[in-house]
Amino acid sequence: MAGASFASLAHRAARREASVAVEKQVDGPAPLTIHHLGDRVLRQPARRVSRVDHGIRQLCRDMLRSMYSAQGIGLAATQVGVHKQVLVIDLDPETPSSPPLVLINPEITAWGASVDSREEGCLSIPGVYLNVVRPTVVEVKFTDELGRNQRRKADGLLGRCIQHEMDHLNGILFVDRVQDVEALERELDHHGFVPGAVHAVV
Repeated sequence: MAGASFASLAHRAARREASVAVEKQVDGPAPLTIHHLGDRVLRQPARRVSRVDHGIRQLCRDMLRSMYSAQGIGLAATQVGVHKQVLVIDLDPETPSSPPLVLINPEITAWGASVDSREEGCLSIPGVYLNVVRPTVVEVKFTDELGRNQRRKADGLLGRCIQHEMDHLNGILFVDRVQDVEALERELDHHGFVPGAVHAVV
């Protein structure tokens, strides 16, 4: 305590409270239940977050713990039954020092001209991996966990992950975008999902 002013201690406490960093190795059950294809909760659109506060940051922490527990790299609040425009992403879950990315009220402001087809999976459809065509580059604006407005250009896996998770906020799952219908039905049936739960995006 010696040498630390009350103001500096308060500032440090505020920074700790604002941090959403959690242990990436989760012991015990996940704090939130991830819903699966067929659950109606996944089809409900998310609402904008009016204020980034302690409750939102706690939601982010719980989402991260649930994502790490399920060995995923991205999770939308819709997937855990919370209809708020919140995403968490961590493309490097094996590295403790690598911070996750939190996107609140994300909005894609520009898409690149090129597209490609890459394999995707989803924590809400475990075991199913299929190719999806998406733009290779996006620009997104969002609010971070500190309430600051941010803009970011994302390509590669990050760009694809952002698009995938943002779809969840609109009640869309990656299987809705799969163009190979035969492969889709075969994979869903193999993993115990009902093809009729897919809402094809034209």
